[in-house]
Order: sequence, then structure tokens, then C-alpha cells
Amino acid sequence: MAEKTPIKSTKVVKKVAEPRKSVTESAARKPRNAAANGLPAHHAVPETTETNSEGSAAATKPTLLSGGNPQIAKGYGDAPVQAYIAAMPGWKSDVGRRLDALIERTVPDVRKAVKWNSPLYGMEDQCWFLGIHCFTKYIKVAFFRGASLHPVPPGESKQKEVRYLHLHEDDALDEAQFADWVKQASQLPGERM
Repeated sequence: MAEKTPIKSTKVVKKVAEPRKSVTESAARKPRNAAANGLPAHHAVPETTETNSEGSAAATKPTLLSGGNPQIAKGYGDAPVQAYIAAMPGWKSDVGRRLDALIERTVPDVRKAVKWNSPLYGMEDQCWFLGIHCFTKYIKVAFFRGASLHPVPPGESKQKEVRYLHLHEDDALDEAQFADWVKQASQLPGERM
């Protein structure tokens, strides 16, 4: 009886013999945005950093997630928050700068971070009293212990303690009231996240 050579071994040889495509060739064929593949925005491939003629890395714009919320890497301190604010689309960036300045003026020793693509403000490590998030037509300011503020911020939440302030493009911001809410919120126990 004659021995048969396994088919698998010839397939392996064929695979090894085929040249591999370079990273640039394979990346050129992939669609960069998730919508081209029919996927939600959180499946988007982040844009790569390109180099200029001198060879140094050029800055790229952060990806905007659904509703226009900037995708910013998790980070602590002022720098990631400022990157988030700079990446906020259109009129929202100016409002974001005003809110950040009001919060800093009201609570000079405030701690900042970006988590879950939202700037957070707090007093103690990992305890946050306020968060900001961009939506298509407005900015949502979340007071994590907002039900304890006087007067209570107008936006209700499914969570018992949380209250919201929604800021639309043409809304006037009552800076005195906002600063009062920030001061009150900073004196309450923060939300651990």
C-alpha cells in the first residue's frame, strides 16, 4: 500500500511561499470610518499621525463620536481637559472654555480628568462632583450630587442624586447661578469613578 502525503503540508508550504503585504498596502484598503462598514461610531479606526516634510509628527484632530463628543484618551490633570475643550465642535468649544474657567475660578484647587470621553471635575482623588459631555445640539453638565443643590439644577436623571444642566447654542448662561452650583457641589462628597 502506497503512502499518501497529507494535503495540509502542501497548504502550509503555499501559505509560507506567498509574500506578505506591507502595513501600508493593507491599511490603504481598509475604510477609515466605521460608517463605511455599517458599524457604530465607537468601532472607528483612529486616525494615524502623519509626518510633515521635516519628519516630525503632525498633530491630528481627535475623532468625534456620535453626537459630536470628542474622543480623548483617559488622562488626569488640565492637559487632557484642555484637549477635550479644544476638540469640541463649533460653538461648544467657546462654551466649554467658559465653563472650565468658571469652575477654576470658583474652586481654585479643583482636580481634573478625562474619563469615558468626558471631562470630570473633583476635589479628592477619584471623587468627582461634575462632568461635561457633548451631544449633537447641546452640552450636558452633570452634577453627580445635584439633587442636594439649592436650587436644584433643572435637568432630571434616572439616577436619584444626579441632576443636569443642558446648554444649547443660543442659551444664556447664568454664570452666578452656575458658580453657586459648582461651589455647593464641590463641598459635597464626590462620586467615586
